[in-house]
Amino acid sequence: MGIKTFRPYTPSRRNMTVLTYDEITKKTPEKSLLTKKKKNAGRNSYGRITVRHQGGGNRQKYRIIDFKRKKDNMVATVIGIEYDPNRTSNIALIQYEDGEKAYIIAPVGLKDGDKVVSGENVDIKPGNCLPIENIPVGTLIHNIELNPGQGGKLVKAAGGEAQLMAKEGDYAHIRLPSGEMRLVRAKCRATIGTIGNTDHSNVKLGKAGRTRHMGIRPTVRGSVMNPVDHPHGGGEGRAPVGHSGPLTPWGKPALGYKTRKKNNRTDKYIVKRRK
Repeated sequence: MGIKTFRPYTPSRRNMTVLTYDEITKKTPEKSLLTKKKKNAGRNSYGRITVRHQGGGNRQKYRIIDFKRKKDNMVATVIGIEYDPNRTSNIALIQYEDGEKAYIIAPVGLKDGDKVVSGENVDIKPGNCLPIENIPVGTLIHNIELNPGQGGKLVKAAGGEAQLMAKEGDYAHIRLPSGEMRLVRAKCRATIGTIGNTDHSNVKLGKAGRTRHMGIRPTVRGSVMNPVDHPHGGGEGRAPVGHSGPLTPWGKPALGYKTRKKNNRTDKYIVKRRK
């Protein structure tokens, strides 16, 4: 998908870019695969804000995505590629031979009329889903399960791709987009190919209003707050942080402080940490 720029007749237009949406072939979603999406603006059941900077935004319906791909050896035809407001990647509407429709994440190169299938021994082509033990070493994959039958959990964002590096016994070595090398059970399934909409990370929003449309509220720097509101606050004029390092609003170390549990049960599956 390409990037579109605008004539700079305002400061925001000068810095704004949008996707050309060349890959999109279907404008309206499939009604049978839509469901309500409730907003809570970052508030918990008590009405207290537990996640800051959330709220507002355009109204959205959730598209039900088939991350499990359980209909084995039944060929499905791609009806259209659609935009999904709930994720960075595009989605593909497919129809199985028995007439059932489903959404899947659209990989690079998937077009209307293409055939996709899932199963134990299917072709290695974008959009097909099969167990990792049946995928050749070196193949680029996405939508990777962590437990067999659970549905894809890893590598689902636009432009994402993981690489199958090796197979050893019941486990496979997979290099994730972050650079982390991880062990995944060979019985788990993955989908072939790189996720589409690769230019998503190159888009410049250009103005504050576009972030509000996305449901993101303004972020205020701690250094411009009062001491009662933030550890960085207070002082005359522009004052330094005043601590040995930057802190969160609740006084915990920020920017580099490791929050992962020291004895996490999944540490044994991480062969090499991310960069």
